[in-house]
Amino acid sequence: MLTIWGRLNSHNVKKVAWFAVELGLAFARHDVGGQFGMDAVYRAKNPNALIPTIEDDGLLLWESNAILRYLAAKHGGDRFWPADPAARATGDKWMDWQIGYADAQRGAFLNLVRKRAGDRDAAAIATSAAACAKQMAILDAALARAPWLSGDAFGIGDIPMGVYVYTYFSMAIERPALPHVEAWYARIKARPGYAEQVMIPLT
Repeated sequence: MLTIWGRLNSHNVKKVAWFAVELGLAFARHDVGGQFGMDAVYRAKNPNALIPTIEDDGLLLWESNAILRYLAAKHGGDRFWPADPAARATGDKWMDWQIGYADAQRGAFLNLVRKRAGDRDAAAIATSAAACAKQMAILDAALARAPWLSGDAFGIGDIPMGVYVYTYFSMAIERPALPHVEAWYARIKARPGYAEQVMIPLT
């Protein structure tokens, strides 16, 4: 059975847990990190002291997007790991693009979700919201050309930003009109496991 270590209020853990549901994989998840702490046993599995980490058939693996690629290649078949390099790269690029988007969202997220109201930095929130809007405009333009970030069908490329878009629409920030992102988000919310693994209260 697949084992996942990491708390579910982490974007990166959400990615892996949600994708495991999409793949129909049985898994056990253990809370690690943040309010749950991180002991020496876990740090021996992941020397970066970050989450998530998985174990699958004796393989210990960390870095969330690497985990997604591994699970797709092993369990996803051509749908999630296309044999055609061009088809695979179409979705794959959005997995790396999400890393830059996460940087844009971090200021708003940390201030609005992880800090008490009296400790928040309004300027940092506004700067982050503007950076998110700029990145989301790129996403909206891409989704105007195809229904999914992976192309014509839902795929691995939709997972990372699928997690982050929930946070984006849950935070109290100014957002531009994003009709294609909003339509994509509505489709994602109907996916197996999304409500259970991703749409939890922001903490």
